[in-house]
Amino acid sequence: MNRLADETSPYLLQHADNPVDWWPWSPEAFAEARERGVPVLLSVGYSSCHWCHVMAHESFEDETVASYLNAHFVPVKVDREERPDIDAVYMEAVQAATGHGGWPMTVFLTPDAEPFYFGTYFPPEARHGSPSFQQVLEGVVAAWTDRREEVAEVAERIVADLAGRSLVHGGDGVPGESEIAQALLGLTREYDEQHGGFGGAPKFPPSMVVEFLLRHYARTGSEGALQMAADTCSAMARGGIYDQLGGGFARYSVDREWVVPHFEKMLYDNALLCRVYAHLWRTTGSDEARRIALETADFMVRELRTAEGGFASALDADSEDADGRHVEGAYYVWTPAQLREVLGEDDAAFAAAYFGVTEKGTFEEGASVLRLPGDTGPVDAARVADVRGRLLAAREERPRPGLDDKVVAAWNGLAIAALAETGAYFDRPDLVERATEAADLLVRVHLGEVARLARTSKDGQAGDNAGVLEDYGDVAEGFLTLAAVTGEGAWLEFAGFLLDIVLEQFTGEGGQLYDTAHDAEQLIRRPQDPTDSATPSGWTAAAGALLSYAAYTGSEAHRTAAEGALGVVKALGPRVPRFVGWGLAVAEALLDGPREVAVAGPVGGELHRTALLGRAPGAVVAAGEGPGAGAEFPLLVDRPPVGGEPTAYVCRHFVCDAPTTDAGELAAKLGG
Repeated sequence: MNRLADETSPYLLQHADNPVDWWPWSPEAFAEARERGVPVLLSVGYSSCHWCHVMAHESFEDETVASYLNAHFVPVKVDREERPDIDAVYMEAVQAATGHGGWPMTVFLTPDAEPFYFGTYFPPEARHGSPSFQQVLEGVVAAWTDRREEVAEVAERIVADLAGRSLVHGGDGVPGESEIAQALLGLTREYDEQHGGFGGAPKFPPSMVVEFLLRHYARTGSEGALQMAADTCSAMARGGIYDQLGGGFARYSVDREWVVPHFEKMLYDNALLCRVYAHLWRTTGSDEARRIALETADFMVRELRTAEGGFASALDADSEDADGRHVEGAYYVWTPAQLREVLGEDDAAFAAAYFGVTEKGTFEEGASVLRLPGDTGPVDAARVADVRGRLLAAREERPRPGLDDKVVAAWNGLAIAALAETGAYFDRPDLVERATEAADLLVRVHLGEVARLARTSKDGQAGDNAGVLEDYGDVAEGFLTLAAVTGEGAWLEFAGFLLDIVLEQFTGEGGQLYDTAHDAEQLIRRPQDPTDSATPSGWTAAAGALLSYAAYTGSEAHRTAAEGALGVVKALGPRVPRFVGWGLAVAEALLDGPREVAVAGPVGGELHRTALLGRAPGAVVAAGEGPGAGAEFPLLVDRPPVGGEPTAYVCRHFVCDAPTTDAGELAAKLGG
């Protein structure tokens, strides 16, 4: 019996009609395996994963494969976005055993949840040296039946190896100028001077690294850091990874030139990149950066906002093409013939040149991904806008990619921060309102009555899975940003509540942090990963929020915890800077203070806006007027207007500048 029909995860529901007798991850599934004396097949994926769909169609929808699976295994399906702790633990085992990882992830476990054989995607027939999925299943059954003791020994050895990988970083001192310089040198060596970004193909948007580079430039004036950040952002904005019609970024580029993306669009990428482009505009005044920040914000609101006010996780890479086939990129790519059908001969020729659409195609079957190749010379902006609008309208008639409409707390925290700042910078109060509504949903539904953060919700109902460290860190970051923009101290209070839970439930000795709470479900090891991947790690996200909260409140406990957590950045920054970008960005804030800005004046006034536009790394801003302002923000206590005029106070390292009523002077104090 397939047991997924009552789940809330869109990914699990996609498998509810499989002939495979799927179980969700649960004690009952492992009890069933013990009772039957069979191993567990753990299959981990997510709803917008292209190869997850492929393996599902090829194998999990096949009656013969399903019959064999059901007879010899207890099959367990996990949505990695709902249970990042399960994913992290077993992905670490897969990577240690095979040297690589990815999704779908396929792991065979004992009834005690100990892994003994691993893989990712397995094809239906043997190819390119890879066995078929059926061959893998038969091999595992043979080993389980004939060599059970050997299987048990392998499983015990793997678990022991994983247990020995616990981190000891933390409390070793904070990263200083030396570590920052080494990290910057490492990034320079990996920088792609020709195409922007870091490393080769596939190439992922380096959001957190760019944030570090912008902060480093703001603090030190390093032109090299700014150049890497600006050129990378421009290359992505002009590439196929960016949706040139509808805005928003795809997950990554399969090539180093940013031409062909893997077409899924994730909330977290777009939230992080929206904020990065807004910060790039704040630093350089770039019109392109402003456009991309706003278009990406509008994409999130238009395409990902849920009826309850939160933001959905992702749009699929796949959709139906003109022949009814479910293929990757069908919604986004164009052939010259399709351009002519929509635009007519003259405008189609113009669009093909402008967007890089060729007869041969840049993608598959003669289709091209729209991009801005940059070799068309001066163009008619009105004509571009007209062509873009007509193509977008025609695209709206195509079958749309599927939407994973679950709301993930951490990623909504990132979206709240991005929308709040973008709205404040560009006089878009509607974006600040959308950020506030998402924050309200997190408080109402994800915190609810239990006073602990739920990882996900769907249709306004909280899921059963507990929030992990990244949820607490990213939501706190979003709330702190919202407090700065709106002047509403309640968001500071909510952030403090979440960060107190981080101190109580996620913090170990010497400042190290864990991805799961002390009282969370115990897996074969407690996950603990300080490296950034597609999003800030829980470790570095929490460090940044702790540091900001300490600057707002003067809390020594929170600053000490932030500094303890940054010990891992001191260790990893010089060695793997690409994978600890947010940690390096937080380190920049620590080296700069961070600065504390109190604006005794109206929210949204000139001084408040100037403070928000200040470039000082990680600066915190409190604004408000009247006798109750100090109750909202400790920074505003005993900081009155001077001469009845709105006044700004800037402090750092326990030293305060003279108060100022002049916006230009304030901008100079904050690197503006």
